[in-house]
Amino acid sequence: MQTLGKYFIFIKSLFVNREKFRVYIGLTIDECIRIGIDSVFIVVITSTFIGAVAAVQTAYNLVSPAIPLYVIGTIVRDMAILEFAPTITCIVLAGKVGSNIAGGLGTMRITEQIDAIDVMGINAASYLVLPKIVAALITIPMLCVIAGFLSILGGYISGTLTDALTPSQYIYGIRWDFFPGKVYFAVIKSFVYAYLIASISSFKGFFTRGGALEVGQSSTRAVTNSTIAILFADYILAQLLADVLLGQ
Repeated sequence: MQTLGKYFIFIKSLFVNREKFRVYIGLTIDECIRIGIDSVFIVVITSTFIGAVAAVQTAYNLVSPAIPLYVIGTIVRDMAILEFAPTITCIVLAGKVGSNIAGGLGTMRITEQIDAIDVMGINAASYLVLPKIVAALITIPMLCVIAGFLSILGGYISGTLTDALTPSQYIYGIRWDFFPGKVYFAVIKSFVYAYLIASISSFKGFFTRGGALEVGQSSTRAVTNSTIAILFADYILAQLLADVLLGQ
């Protein structure tokens, strides 16, 4: 509970004694490049192959001739939109982005760069952390949208190349019984996960104490805690929003 209270105090401090708005514009753009653009490759690879594997595994387990083949496309679509795109992608990003944020801030802390910023009368938490959170909220949902599209595309490629089903069957499957609320649900989840990754990783890195060994430990804790928070939030959001957005 003490750590949780310290976390909320840390988040509150981001909005106290802020710099002028124009100062954050350049910082946020730089963070968008580090968090978003630098993560495109890993998202493309991960999401494409996850969709491909999902299609192949689904086709392999459809042993009943009573089940139409277009169901493969429907299953891949729902898995991609509801879980693969937001949750799995953000867990991957928690490892890449979260460790990068925690390691960077931890290094600045042990080399006394953060203390130097405080001495100059600048709110170091707001100056260093707020652009990271804003950049994560901008770029990670975009990456999740890309991941959803590529997962479905990966399922299409693997399903048709392995002759599990025809292209027209797959297209029919991803269009059959589609409910738009699932997309809204995925986007909401991606925003929540983006906030958790950036804020928790920043918190762990900002309060690093010690030396190089402790920086590595902070990065590890940032990834672990962010992943646990994502999975916990996934369950909570499913309970709160499933009836409203999924039509269930």
